[in-house]
Amino acid sequence: MSAAAIRTPVQRLLQGGTPIYLFLVVLIVVAGVAAPAFLSAGNVSNMLQQLAPLGIVVIGQTFVILLGGLDLSVASVMATAAVAATSFSGRDRDVPAIIGVTLAIGVLVGLANGLLVAKRRVSPFLATLAVMVVLQGLRFTWTHGAPSGNVPGLLRALGSQTWHGLPYALMLMLVLGAGAAVLLHRATFGRRVYLVGGGPVMARLVGIDTDRITIAVYVISAVMAAIAGLVLSGYVGIVDNFVGRGFELDSIVAAVIGGVALSGGRGTIGGALAGAAVLIAIFNAVLLFGLPVQAQIIIKGVVIVAAAAFYVKRH
Repeated sequence: MSAAAIRTPVQRLLQGGTPIYLFLVVLIVVAGVAAPAFLSAGNVSNMLQQLAPLGIVVIGQTFVILLGGLDLSVASVMATAAVAATSFSGRDRDVPAIIGVTLAIGVLVGLANGLLVAKRRVSPFLATLAVMVVLQGLRFTWTHGAPSGNVPGLLRALGSQTWHGLPYALMLMLVLGAGAAVLLHRATFGRRVYLVGGGPVMARLVGIDTDRITIAVYVISAVMAAIAGLVLSGYVGIVDNFVGRGFELDSIVAAVIGGVALSGGRGTIGGALAGAAVLIAIFNAVLLFGLPVQAQIIIKGVVIVAAAAFYVKRH
C-alpha cells in the first residue's frame, strides 16, 4: 500500500474527533506510568464520579456552543438546584418533588437565557452572565447566606455509590450523553442546530425558526446543569451557595478541546465528553504528582491556549 493511500484515512481521522481520544489514551498511559496510583481501582472510580457532573454540564454546554453561544449561568444553576434539593425534609420520599423543582428551575432559567438571546438580541455572554448574577442573588436571599438541610439518601447514592465499580452518576451521564447524541445526529432538531450554528442567515432563509432553536438549546443546557447540581450535591454530601463553582469555564474548555467549534456548527457530544475526561485526568494527575492545587489553574490556562491554537490551525 502506498504512503498516499495510508495518509488519506489517517487525515480523515485527524480531521474528526479522533485526536482527543488519542490524547486521552496517551494521557492515561503517561500518568499511569509516572504515578502508578493513578490507575488504581479506587482512583479510577473517584475520577469517574468526578467526571459525571462535569460531563452532564458539558452535554448541555455543547448544544449552546454549537449555536455559537456560551452559557455562563450553568454553575449558578447547579448551586440553585443543590440548594433547592436541601430545602425539603431530607427524606427519600421528597426526591420526586426535588426532581420536579430542579427540572422546573432548569426550564425557567433556560427560557430566560434563550429569550434574552433570541428575542432581545442580547449577547450570550452578557445574557447568561446577568442570569447567573440574578440566580446568585435569589439564592442568597433564600438561604440568608447560609444554606442548611440534608441531601436525601437516594441522591447521595446517585452521586457517590457504584454498581460493580461503575458509579451510578456515570451511568446517568452516559444515558444522557447517548440521548443527546441521538438528538443531534439522528433527529431533525439536531440537524437544525448544526444549520443554525453554521449559518443563521442561511437557516432563516430555508425556513428554520432560529429563535425557537436557540431557546430550546438554552433550556437543554440549563436542565442539564440542574441535573448535574443534584448529582454533585449527592457526591459532596453537603451543599453551599457555590456548589459547581468553576464548572462554567471547565465545561466550555472541555467542549472546545473536544472539538466543538466556538464559532458554531461543528462538534460532537462524544468529543466534548472526551474533553471533560481529559480535564478530570489532568486535574487528578496534578494532585497525584504532589503539585499544589493552584497548578490546576495554570494547567487549565495552558490547555485553553493549546486548544485555541489547535482550533485556529484546523480552520
